Amino acid sequence: MSDRTILFIAEPQAVSSVFPTLKEAGVQAGLADTLAGALNFIKKTSPLLIFTRPAMQGYSAADLLAEAAAHEGFPPVIVFTKNGSTDEAQRFLDLGARDYWLEPLVWDKIRLILPREAPEAPAEEPEEPRPAPRPQASPRFQVIGKHQAVLRVLALARQVARSKATVLISGESGTGKEMIARFLHHHSERADQPFVAINCAALPEHLLESELFGHETGAFTGAINRKLGKFELADGGTLLLDEITEMDLGLQAKLLRVLQEGEIDRVGGVETVRVDVRVLATTNRDIEESVREKKFRQDLFYRLNVIPIKLPRLAERGEDVLVLADFFRDKYCAAYGLSRLAFTEDAKQWLLDYEWPGNVRELQNLMERAVLLAGSGPIRPAHFLMDSESWAPEEESPAADAVPAAPRTPGEALSVMPLHEMEKALILKSLDETRGNRTQAAELLGISVRTLRNKLNEYRQQGLEID
Repeated sequence: MSDRTILFIAEPQAVSSVFPTLKEAGVQAGLADTLAGALNFIKKTSPLLIFTRPAMQGYSAADLLAEAAAHEGFPPVIVFTKNGSTDEAQRFLDLGARDYWLEPLVWDKIRLILPREAPEAPAEEPEEPRPAPRPQASPRFQVIGKHQAVLRVLALARQVARSKATVLISGESGTGKEMIARFLHHHSERADQPFVAINCAALPEHLLESELFGHETGAFTGAINRKLGKFELADGGTLLLDEITEMDLGLQAKLLRVLQEGEIDRVGGVETVRVDVRVLATTNRDIEESVREKKFRQDLFYRLNVIPIKLPRLAERGEDVLVLADFFRDKYCAAYGLSRLAFTEDAKQWLLDYEWPGNVRELQNLMERAVLLAGSGPIRPAHFLMDSESWAPEEESPAADAVPAAPRTPGEALSVMPLHEMEKALILKSLDETRGNRTQAAELLGISVRTLRNKLNEYRQQGLEID
């Protein structure tokens, strides 16, 4: 196993989304769900970092931190959770956790704290140093679409990407606001510098201030070490303030000063720190209405809205729905080792007719479900409209126009799970995607809220902890 290894102690669906990016970066990921399994993994591989849930059935992060305190050289432990609290953060920091994070776990945040690989020894006669090539935009940040509304957005984004102007990206949830923010960063002069994102809706005001500006040792109870905030971590690069309209008015005033002066004050600090950061912000609300209602500062709105970019709803993008469906279908067929499945004509028509309240995010989740349920194909409308109380697998022959999957090497097996486990994984993933919003999760799954509630009650009876 690579000497750059991270251990996750969590449910698979809570962390699997970051695994492909870790692999691309040459970082191996281990997964455990018990203390014994975690300690065995640590003994064998000596991971650089450990990310752990606060608790799972039969497991507590407090026990892991007790082991860490008793063993010199134990890897740093970061506790991560979907719904955090100040009291819980303080408790785990007091127990010795390096940090306390809110989901989602993303590579751009992980890489900032991951120790760098040791540089290779220089050659006996080193060549004259050459400028490093400017990095190209990663395919992960490719924006898919041919509709004129999307092409206009991309043209505007390219035109302003190389400037330092703040950009306010608006649009409904799931339209791809963060993707456009990353597109701006990777087409800018700052592409080789950090891209740091923070969700302003995920933290209470006092924690958000510390996350943005950092804090000094002893600034508040539980601040046992100096911590750099997102502005300092993004120095030289780009900072994305996601869901900016959820920020408290008091903190908005401090943010405005940073944007105007280019300097921050750490919580509990006495020195001003200069920062060079390009700020992007997103919102899914009518921000001008928030200004009129005195919920958002007018001066901050003007400061952020130098370049406004509004993203269209997926239902307004015409045949882009089919273009995106093809893209996600291919992605998940490859991910699950399946043949490239065809869509039936009535499936294509269903995709075009549907209103897509969850936009591109809903389409992506629906394509993963359809690929898993279609099996050998083709993909039919029934695979979009799965209701766990009435859906039953179809006995069908493979589609005539399906492209055969690459032959497997001996011993390489396709991982298969029972249908009820697949259903559970999809339901839990939908809740994770919608941050626990059951109405939105039910919409993504194509089932009723009542059906979702019944399924969650069933999982609780099986011993699964669900908020």
